[in-house]
Amino acid sequence: MTKTVVSNPANSLLFMPGKYYCMVMRINVDCNACCRKLRRIILNMKEIESHLIEKQQHSVYVSGIFRPSDVAIKIRKKMNRRVEILEIQELNATTEEGDPNQQAGG
Repeated sequence: MTKTVVSNPANSLLFMPGKYYCMVMRINVDCNACCRKLRRIILNMKEIESHLIEKQQHSVYVSGIFRPSDVAIKIRKKMNRRVEILEIQELNATTEEGDPNQQAGG
């Protein structure tokens, strides 16, 4: 018989696994070295499936199954820079596969 142990049941109620998020953050990446460091940090985060770093606009787009606040805090701590969350979109399976309520073109 195996037992499942939840480290913090309060956190599991706030974050439901399986939620797919797309988040936009503003981070000041001045140089190529900062951009490489940010890319390395994002690639080491297993919960992030895809990312886009726009150096000129100081914005970072990440998507995957994660808690948005945890990702922003982890990037802030590792980069030692201010991270501002601009937008969070919560996507589910019906949105990704094509919701009948959302029609393209009209």
